[in-house]
Amino acid sequence: MSMDPSEDRPRLQDWIGRTQVTSDNLSIVQLRQMAALMDDVGRMREPMRAGPLPAGWHWLYFAPLQVQSRLGRDGHPQLGDFLPPVQLPRRMWAGSRLRWSRDFEAGMAVTQTSRIINVYEKSGRSGRMVFVTVEHRYANNDGPILVEEQDIVYRDAATDAEKQALEKLGQQVRAGVHAFERTGQTVMPWTADPVMLFRYSASTFNGHRIHYDVDFCREIEGYPGLVVHGPLLATLLLHLVQTRVAPGRALASFEFRALKPTFDIGGFHLHCSEQDGALQVWTTNNIGQVGIEGRVTLR
Repeated sequence: MSMDPSEDRPRLQDWIGRTQVTSDNLSIVQLRQMAALMDDVGRMREPMRAGPLPAGWHWLYFAPLQVQSRLGRDGHPQLGDFLPPVQLPRRMWAGSRLRWSRDFEAGMAVTQTSRIINVYEKSGRSGRMVFVTVEHRYANNDGPILVEEQDIVYRDAATDAEKQALEKLGQQVRAGVHAFERTGQTVMPWTADPVMLFRYSASTFNGHRIHYDVDFCREIEGYPGLVVHGPLLATLLLHLVQTRVAPGRALASFEFRALKPTFDIGGFHLHCSEQDGALQVWTTNNIGQVGIEGRVTLR
């Protein structure tokens, strides 16, 4: 297929409005796996008695299933079925906006109705980028549960300047350089080692090689180590809110965007501050730069 933007833009725009419906049971197995990953011994042993699913744990489910022969080089399903056939080699979860009507419960049978609501292209210093926004609506027989808009960005291969910046970041981590770009009222340190990243990939059936194949990360993507999953970082921010900042409170909304990657080569931090009646949350990466920033409102 041609790499000429003027030729593939009309095809990508044709994907707007495309819909896909998926059903899943909120399996106890995956719930227990996530509880083990989070050191939540009580939920791991008795998940049905532990109450609603913690916010963000719905990302364990509804993984796109594709046969092995239709996976791309990066481990993701090949594009062109539900998602548009973007001819760019890198992809990342750029952010989401979530609005809950009520909580997910363990064992629920849930339907996810997904619709592509926008596809657009832009160019920047790092080259051409294509953004795809997908709306996911979750419901069961009792009605709506959650509406989420998810932004996916597809990018050109890393430039020499990007690779040099990533190499410098790795050097800074190894040298012990760290300074918070911004510090929250509540701060929680966290470490995601290769085992944790592999277990999260396995629980979510995520084949993206940047999370478990260090040779692919270094040689193909130019990263200094394995990349911590965007949804895992977002889930950890929600964990901070639900366990340390506002325990027992249900969430009304959460929005976040990814700014910089975080790697397994060192620890990172979760931050939260209250501002204007909402909770501002963010992560700082291995050298203290803001990696993900977001906002939470409580019911």
